[in-house]
Amino acid sequence: MAKDNSTGKKIEKSAYGADQITVLEGLEPVRKRPGMYIGSTSATGLHHLIWEVVDNGIDEAMAGFATEIGVTLLPDGMVEVTDNGRGIPVDKHKVTGLSALETVLTKLHAGGKFGEGGGYKVSGGLHGVGVSVVNALSEYLKAEVHREGKSWVQEYKKGKPTKKVKPVGPSKKTGTIITFKPDPTIFTELEFNWGKILDRLRQQAYLTKGVTIRASDRRTGHREKDYKFHFEGGIKSYIKALNRDETVKNETVFYVEKEVNSSKVEVALQYNDQFNETVMAFANNINNPEGGTHLIGFRTALTRTLNSYARNHNLLKEKEENLTGDDVREGLTAIISVKLTDPQFEGQTKSKLGNAEMKTYVEQVFGDAFLIFLEEHPKEAEAIIGKCVLSAQARIAARTARATILRKGALDGMTLPGKLADCSSRHPEECELYIVEGDSAGGSAKQGRDRKFQAILPLRGKILNVERARLDKMLANNEIKNLVIALGTNIDEQFDLSKLRYHRVIIMTDADVDGAHIRTLLLTLFFRHFNPLVSNGNLYIAQPPLYQIKKGASIKYAYSDEEKEKVIKEMGGEVMEIEEKETEEAEEEEEAENAKEKEEIKKKTANRITIQRYKGLGEMNPTQLWETTMNPEQRIIKQVTVEDAAAADRIFDMLMGDDVAPRKHFIQTHAKKVENLDI
Repeated sequence: MAKDNSTGKKIEKSAYGADQITVLEGLEPVRKRPGMYIGSTSATGLHHLIWEVVDNGIDEAMAGFATEIGVTLLPDGMVEVTDNGRGIPVDKHKVTGLSALETVLTKLHAGGKFGEGGGYKVSGGLHGVGVSVVNALSEYLKAEVHREGKSWVQEYKKGKPTKKVKPVGPSKKTGTIITFKPDPTIFTELEFNWGKILDRLRQQAYLTKGVTIRASDRRTGHREKDYKFHFEGGIKSYIKALNRDETVKNETVFYVEKEVNSSKVEVALQYNDQFNETVMAFANNINNPEGGTHLIGFRTALTRTLNSYARNHNLLKEKEENLTGDDVREGLTAIISVKLTDPQFEGQTKSKLGNAEMKTYVEQVFGDAFLIFLEEHPKEAEAIIGKCVLSAQARIAARTARATILRKGALDGMTLPGKLADCSSRHPEECELYIVEGDSAGGSAKQGRDRKFQAILPLRGKILNVERARLDKMLANNEIKNLVIALGTNIDEQFDLSKLRYHRVIIMTDADVDGAHIRTLLLTLFFRHFNPLVSNGNLYIAQPPLYQIKKGASIKYAYSDEEKEKVIKEMGGEVMEIEEKETEEAEEEEEAENAKEKEEIKKKTANRITIQRYKGLGEMNPTQLWETTMNPEQRIIKQVTVEDAAAADRIFDMLMGDDVAPRKHFIQTHAKKVENLDI
């Protein structure tokens, strides 16, 4: 017994002994904490199930045993993944006493990817939890194995086998077929994204040259689709695809592939005339968005080799300083793919490679081969160096501009922009910055906000399109300069997320074409020059309502046409009119009416519904703006995330870049999907 000091009463301690220690066996831990194994139970985790099974087929292909992999989306939420590899073994496992197939599907950390005697020299699997996790999180799973002249089948429900593994007939082929249905009690999202699946499979086909990957959509209510991916050029073809709409500096794509101490290094690169870099790093076909040792080795060799070549061929003058890493990466498109027997990743998500030896291997293989490439292609080498020198000149100009504009004092908050209405709190984690279109909306937002934690920065007009401008030109733009100072993080290579003054940065623009354009310009700025802020989840988009719907004293807001129709139906009554705009003057006139007239109008319109269509944020008074768009208790804000950086890079380049043809094609393709286009 213990005593409560505040009351003096005796209280019982809660029992805590061996009986309170829970041991989860088999696949129970996966069902209990699915996020630990697949990241989330949303759409990301749902698709992760497909990646885990496909990766097994890719491992077979990398080992030289499979040439074809197939993914089919079936009716009723089922997925079928096939490969023509060796087939999962079905003989009895000496440790578990079960068939090897059942062991792989029901035991965590069981697979052919461990130890020197493992079934794979190179594989993406590290922990042996892949297919067993898929089984654990599936309502139903069927494994069909073809090997040794027979076909073997076993079925499972929620990770538990319903029958023993048994042969069901002769077979002349080899391989594995896994058919599964994600468990609806686990996942919050059950709809597979066909585009996302195609992108992933296409990428895997690029990374495993010579393999054929097929994708088929057989879902009910979907048009049947079939795709086939096969790239003999491998990552060289990938580079060409990434730069298909760009003006390139070296027509010949650089490519090297070499084995060093049982590890394989593969690098391809090409320069274009853009200002951004697209560099992707892979280890055993697994994307490493945070890079790692292989990326460090590549960057070191790239900077050293280009400086060495430029000096030896007098492309850099004696008085000119060496090219920096940022200079040589401007306009670069590169892929680094390494294959190694014992990959060491940081975390289950495998976002960063940690093998120290890969830095040396990549640096050596790429550095030697790239220098030879430059010597053999002097005109292309000169174009690449010219691009880098231009980048260096712009960097020096930007450094001067930054020194004048982004003084240390300004970034510490001593000289904040005059238009910024800052909040009183000095705790960034509770503060939010609204970037608002125009002074009118800015005025309403400043009056309607909660001054304790909400800051307002109005922008005048459309900011500079940063896709077509270097940093020195950007920093000469007042709106961008004000935004950089307000955020406090600095920009580009000097960006420091720890100095972010507001942990929620919210873009709030009108729900019209101009508003959408300003929003896109801002998203381009954040993606290109404040990328860590995007990847860290600090950027949001406000969702102001499209309609105010009134019936008598009742007022409701709708954020879409569908929601508007639903609200009208719920309210019941006759729709009187749709008001495009309700001005302050009209409100004042209404106030000036005598009480008797107002009463008569109320009686006549008591059962009528009035709809106001908001064309801009400035049409809302401060109270309305707070209630609908800024009040954390009621507002809707969308977090900006980037799942596929390469795809996002292509889209920004297409929509905001100099080349008109791809943008025109995009508009023509998607024009019919646009609703409520303001002309």
